[in-house]
Amino acid sequence: MLRARPEVLVLLGILLSLLLDPTGGQDSFSLTWEVQRYDGWFNNLRHHERGAAGSRLQRLVPANYADGVYQALEEPLLPNPRRLSNAATRGSSGRPSGRNRTVLGLFFGYHVLSDLVSVEKSGCPAEFLNIHIPPGDPVFDRDQSGDVVLPFQRSRWDPETGQSPSNPRDLTNEVTGWLDGSAIYGSSHSWSDELRSFSGGELASGPDPAFPRAAQAPLLMWTPPDPTTGRRGPRGLYAFGAERGNREPFLQALGLLWFRYHNLWAQKLASRYPLWGDEELFQHARKRVIATYQNIAMYEWLPSFLQQTPPNYTEYRPFLDPSISPEFLAASEQFFSTMVPPGVYMRNASCHFQMVLNEGFGSSPALRVCNSYWIRENPNLNSSQAVNQLLLGMASQISELEDSTVVEDLRDYWPGPGKFSRTDYVASSIQRGRDMGLPSYSQALQALGLKIPRNWSDLNPKVDPQVLEATAALYNQDLSRLELLPGGLLESHGDPGPLFSTIVLDQFVRLRDGDRYWFENSRNGLFSPEEIAEIRSTTLRDVLVAVTSVDPDTLQPNVFIWQNGAPCPQPQQLTTEDLPPCVPMTEIHYFEGSGPGFGITIVALCCLPLVSLLISGVVAYFRGRERKKLQRKGKESVKKEAASDGLSAMEWPGPRERGYPVTIQLLPDRRLQVVDRRLSVLRTIQLQPPQQVNLILSSNRGCRALLLKIPKEYDLVLLFNSQEERGAFVQHLRGFCENWSLGLEVAEMSEYELFRKAVTKEQRERILEVFFRHLFAQVLDINQVDAGTLLLDSSQKVREALTCELSRAEFAESLGLKPQDMFVESMFSLADKDGNGYLSFREFLDVLVVFMKGSPEDKSRLMFTMYDIDGNGFLSKDEFFTMMRSFIEISNNCLTKTQLAEVVESMFRESGFQDKQELTWEDFHFMLRDHDSELRRTQLCVRGGGGGPHFSFLSSCPQRVGLSASKAPELGGPGLKKRFGKKAGVPPPRLYTEALQEKMQRGFLAQKLQQYKRFVENYRRHIVCVAVFSAICAGLFVERAYYYAFASPPSGIAQTTFVGIILSRGTAASVSFMFSYILLTMCRNLITFLRETFLNRYVPFDAAVDFHRWIAMAAVVLAILHSAGHVVNVYIFSVSPLSLLACIFPSVFVNDGSKLPQKFYWWFFQTVPGMTGVLLLLVLAIMYVFASRHFRRRSFRGFWLTHHLYILLYVLLIIHGSFALIQLPRFHIYFLVPALIYMGDKLVSLSRKKVEIGVVKAQLLPSGVTHLEFQRPQGFEYKSGQWVRIACLALGTNEYHPFTLTSAPHEETLSLHIRAVGPWTTRLRETYSLPTGDSSAKYPKLYLDGPFGEGHQEWHKFEVSVLVGGGIGVTPFASILKDLVFKSSLGSQMLCKKIYFIWVTRTQRQFEWLADIIREVEENDRQDLVSVHIYITQLAEKFDLRTTMLYICERHFQKVLNRSLFTGLRSITHFGRPPFERFFCSLQEVHPKVRKIGVFSCGPPGMTKNVEKACQLINQQDQAHFVHHYENF
Repeated sequence: MLRARPEVLVLLGILLSLLLDPTGGQDSFSLTWEVQRYDGWFNNLRHHERGAAGSRLQRLVPANYADGVYQALEEPLLPNPRRLSNAATRGSSGRPSGRNRTVLGLFFGYHVLSDLVSVEKSGCPAEFLNIHIPPGDPVFDRDQSGDVVLPFQRSRWDPETGQSPSNPRDLTNEVTGWLDGSAIYGSSHSWSDELRSFSGGELASGPDPAFPRAAQAPLLMWTPPDPTTGRRGPRGLYAFGAERGNREPFLQALGLLWFRYHNLWAQKLASRYPLWGDEELFQHARKRVIATYQNIAMYEWLPSFLQQTPPNYTEYRPFLDPSISPEFLAASEQFFSTMVPPGVYMRNASCHFQMVLNEGFGSSPALRVCNSYWIRENPNLNSSQAVNQLLLGMASQISELEDSTVVEDLRDYWPGPGKFSRTDYVASSIQRGRDMGLPSYSQALQALGLKIPRNWSDLNPKVDPQVLEATAALYNQDLSRLELLPGGLLESHGDPGPLFSTIVLDQFVRLRDGDRYWFENSRNGLFSPEEIAEIRSTTLRDVLVAVTSVDPDTLQPNVFIWQNGAPCPQPQQLTTEDLPPCVPMTEIHYFEGSGPGFGITIVALCCLPLVSLLISGVVAYFRGRERKKLQRKGKESVKKEAASDGLSAMEWPGPRERGYPVTIQLLPDRRLQVVDRRLSVLRTIQLQPPQQVNLILSSNRGCRALLLKIPKEYDLVLLFNSQEERGAFVQHLRGFCENWSLGLEVAEMSEYELFRKAVTKEQRERILEVFFRHLFAQVLDINQVDAGTLLLDSSQKVREALTCELSRAEFAESLGLKPQDMFVESMFSLADKDGNGYLSFREFLDVLVVFMKGSPEDKSRLMFTMYDIDGNGFLSKDEFFTMMRSFIEISNNCLTKTQLAEVVESMFRESGFQDKQELTWEDFHFMLRDHDSELRRTQLCVRGGGGGPHFSFLSSCPQRVGLSASKAPELGGPGLKKRFGKKAGVPPPRLYTEALQEKMQRGFLAQKLQQYKRFVENYRRHIVCVAVFSAICAGLFVERAYYYAFASPPSGIAQTTFVGIILSRGTAASVSFMFSYILLTMCRNLITFLRETFLNRYVPFDAAVDFHRWIAMAAVVLAILHSAGHVVNVYIFSVSPLSLLACIFPSVFVNDGSKLPQKFYWWFFQTVPGMTGVLLLLVLAIMYVFASRHFRRRSFRGFWLTHHLYILLYVLLIIHGSFALIQLPRFHIYFLVPALIYMGDKLVSLSRKKVEIGVVKAQLLPSGVTHLEFQRPQGFEYKSGQWVRIACLALGTNEYHPFTLTSAPHEETLSLHIRAVGPWTTRLRETYSLPTGDSSAKYPKLYLDGPFGEGHQEWHKFEVSVLVGGGIGVTPFASILKDLVFKSSLGSQMLCKKIYFIWVTRTQRQFEWLADIIREVEENDRQDLVSVHIYITQLAEKFDLRTTMLYICERHFQKVLNRSLFTGLRSITHFGRPPFERFFCSLQEVHPKVRKIGVFSCGPPGMTKNVEKACQLINQQDQAHFVHHYENF
């Protein structure tokens, strides 16, 4: 290898330094020598990193880790560090140094150490070697809890190490490893710049030129709290080159000394060379100060410390590695600790030792060390003179004896980490040695070639035997396990032992000889031989004299050693008895005082949906109030008039039930009426003379209660506000009874007895239950038990039930009718044979027997007698008209009087009675001659007693699903006539019931399993899509959770908050994916296009809205879990030390020793992710509540406006994920593609929306339906069954609402039928109700968006299709029916050969507009493609007798006029609900060759669910498969 000449190396170093511009100033080019870099780089030109800040420590002895790589040795392999500290280093203070070393030399050694090495910075990820305090420790466990653990965090290490036994972990040195004054000037260029004033070459000073400026950003000075007072912040701390230069006033004083010495030299050079600039002055002063510092440390301090002189300097040795060793750090630092006294003197130049002031203790002869750590604004050091006195005092004070004893100021009261204000310095040093993997004491001796002691007694004969014995016991008498630190201390006494001396001397020699910038190196061009000689003659005494301007005679020549005869001897060797006590340890509770606020914040976040719900309720209330305002005004006058006639009280309904306010009205027609606050009638009691009314009054507890007992009624118990109000009611009741000749008997008893005596409504219902059970048991010959009689019923209860009588209200309630109905009046009057206003058991039984077992003649005679009002044995036309009108009541008078009169005349005419004005019973029965079978099956449907617990009367009241003609020509075939045309046959009651129960019991589980299988078959596309989407979300969750749990870069976050980080990061990935791809479900144009492609076979595009809702609900659940994870994180981060947070969030936190983490509110409200997260929760709460079905139906505008917050939602999501507190932004990965697709789809819609469409025709139809016909835009193509979105700007808003087109694709205009069900549709109806002129241009114009596709446009893909429309859900089928008929009329080839249209409506009046469309279809349907069946559900399951009579009238009307009585159509009208299952079965028989039938339903969820259930049941058979598509509104 060729060896480079030293001159070449120097020249290369100069060029590198100039290129890298280490000084940062233009004046650097005028300097004639190579300026030393601040960060230590390029000192060695072969190994540039040697000695640089951030370089690793270089071991002298191989590492000693538990695993050989990085795991530190701990208990039980090694002793507890606190026990070891107590055993080896505990002792009394006050013993002077064996060599009279001064305290100034001690702290100068600490200053040199801070210039050379710093490993205190915590490593990342955080690893802990916590110190477990033995139970009952007098300092740290005074409460004897036994659970005190002092935290100790391992130091920062080189990440390239700790990977194998051949490459064990090495710590990094955070400062330069050279004697280069880094403790004065800093270890980086930027740090030095912050210390400079850039004026006159001086370091920047504060208000007092003798002190540097205060520690402030961006300097990262170590600023922990004062463990004595708890004061925090940088105030009172100075900006030094050493990060921890303010640890004690003594180290601080040395920093001030060198600060002032630099400025002194800068001033001296400025006066000597007035033409020099700032940079020249600064660099010359820095060069001279560093050289002086090197000389004092190497040739003055080190010999006094080691008591041996280092070898003479010969030359720079570039191949020598000067790196700091961990053994040197441990040896020097630990040996210094034995010399620290409990206090430090202060004296002036006249050798007067000062008394110092102590907060809360008065004065003392010296500064107490334990109370001086990180002290702010010390009153004893508030001037340069006080600093001078401290320096002079340290020069005269003798340190503690150099042995194994460490004063309590360090051992028990060292500044603590984390939440503890104090810790054990010795125990921490032992843990630091284990962290560094220091070798054992024996290993170090052997590696350095030193003698190894044979046993514990050979270690050091001067050591106290008790100390040695206690230490040996902790190591189980195994000397080979003795660690380097305690071993080095035990071997030292008066001077460092052989091990420590060898390590320290070796380190300093390597530092000197391996430093290219060493002041004695004549080849670096820094100093001339004369200057070198001058520097060699400079001592620390000269520096002190120059800075403090004291008389040199007041200081000994070597300020590191005090010798007899030296000036200003110390008064005495300080002990702890002469000084104030150390302030004991305090523990900081990070979360103290934050619990209530944290809880309130979480509750407030949880209440965001409730607040949104409240707001939505208010909005819905005001939106609804406008519609109800006029209606409420009309009712108020009626209510006020009615309320004025009654008395207010509280009704007691029974025990364990809450009373409610009522009003009692005594009406002129002998009725007592009870109404509620809204004046709705709760109960009516008809009083008949000579009935006896019993009135029982309470005699205690304020005399407010009253019991009104009326025969054959349940009792009325009232509570009044006062006795006076009760008396007023009694007075009114007396007058009422006297007026109507009613007997009134008044009695008194206690309130308790009154309540016990009362027969409540619940008790009355139980009586009526027994009444009806026995009633049907006798009629149907059912066993008593089978009838439901309770086995515990006593014969007395049965007799009581059978003797009770039903009131008119109870009779009407048992029939499911109103008491005032005309039919109830007629039936009740017929049954009440004794005319007492009540039905007895026998009277009810007589009527029920006729309906249950009577012949058609018996039933027709019963009806004849019911409506023979005058009792003359004839039924006049008027009485016949009255009878029919009572039947029509069930359909809300769906026929006008004219239509009803036409029906009556038609029935008379058809029967040949057109000339008769009265009918005999024979005539009446002849009129019903064709309907014997219907009358035979006609029964009386009784619900049960008194509205109480309903029990099954299925055997006596079959649930009719419809009544239709026996011969219906429209049904399409014999099979369909058999199953669908005829009304449902009812098997024998008991057999039908038993068969149904036996089937349910036998096949319940099998039935559920079959339903599940069919569900999977019917929804396999939906299930696959949901499964794939869910799998992706789950995969993203698992990937992120696994990454942060096991594979993320080491930061310690998984160890800190394992559950929180997994939950928050996993859900964040899933939510990002969901909220991104939910946009695709709203790409209506894209979905409409894709429906026509092959993808529709695999993806259910028709379910896009349902999928949107599902994704939204899943996303909000995950968002809640995400928030819960962050709640856990915030709590943990709020109680975690700053050193830990600095590892997890290096871009947010800097560990400056302040120790206090941020409070919880900082995380929530003062960080971008936290604040955006809270806003996201608010936005989601608003959007989800306002998008709920309940609110959307009440205020679509509110839903429309709040759903546009999705723009803000995505903006917040982008910001929320872009701040990168934990990970790099990832939301764009999921969001970019869906966002671009959605924006393209939106642009397509916007291009259509801005085209104004003129309305050609507006028509107001019944049932609140508005028919709009408007122009068809050019190029607008659509299919039947599709829908559009429209906006009417005349309403003052641009919100769009979806409606199905009712026009056919071949028509030149577009039409919509819009039902007014909400504010917007109501206002739309009002807008088009009063056009300003006859011209179509006068109508407000619309904006159109669409068309969009739904499943209903696939009707043409099936040979047979069934269309089921309920309510306004018939609108899609209007277009389909017209389109089908049009195409068939043109002879177009279509797959669809037959359509069955089922229209389910409450009354035919609701959608009369559809009847016109159906009528048009019937006129144009010449090929019998469409079969229409209309079901009027209002007539179902009310009263079979009336339904039968209406059916008879309907069949008669169709027979005579070939059209429906109710709709005017040729289509058959049924009364009841469609029997979907029977209908689908019949379709399989009518179309046996069709393998797949399409079923399309649109309407309320209940109806579509019934259709779906019927399809699933029929699909269990191995015949035609029914494919169901549905849409709810």
